[in-house]
Amino acid sequence: MMMMTTLRRGVAGASRLNASRFFSSSLHSGGVAGDLAADDLVLDDVPVSAPVTSVKSDTIPTLLQPRVVIYDGVCHLCHRGVKLVINADKDRKIKFCCLQSKAAEPYMRICGVDREDVLRRFLFIEGPEAYHQGSTAALKVLSYLPLPYSALSSLMVVPIPIRDAAYDYIAKKRYDWFGKDTNCLVLKEKELLERFIDRDEMIHKKWSD
Repeated sequence: MMMMTTLRRGVAGASRLNASRFFSSSLHSGGVAGDLAADDLVLDDVPVSAPVTSVKSDTIPTLLQPRVVIYDGVCHLCHRGVKLVINADKDRKIKFCCLQSKAAEPYMRICGVDREDVLRRFLFIEGPEAYHQGSTAALKVLSYLPLPYSALSSLMVVPIPIRDAAYDYIAKKRYDWFGKDTNCLVLKEKELLERFIDRDEMIHKKWSD
């Protein structure tokens, strides 16, 4: 059956997400809502033929988290960038997910992008109202890190076409310059797994590119 989501992409170019509802950890315990954080996103799948208002209250949602980086897990350059962020992000603000995992699919779906889009430009879901790709995603991630990394986010003043041209050139050449693997590289450094929302999937399964 065809499905639709109650999280929708906003006006073109705005990169905004409209969440149908949010659950706070202050809600009563004993149900799904009681275990969710205040800034989590929730994605409900409902039949296309059914109006959004008809969603049953006992529908079990798919929990999506904010500040998640979806990236090419087999790319050596991308993996180096992830390690840099993890080492610098002492407050654990940023989370990660390999593009090749099933866990990445709902994040891509609510942003209206597919695997090929993310292979070209990695995806950063900042929160319930915005997502970013390419050079803007990189600078947004840096803005959450301590100095001196956060200072680099000032490069946001550079026009997007110029920033993305440089990003796209490096992204296109990354396999030739830095190499790639057949499986998600974080599997070789399992001490990093605790920062990955798809860690359980990665522990039990290896994917081929």
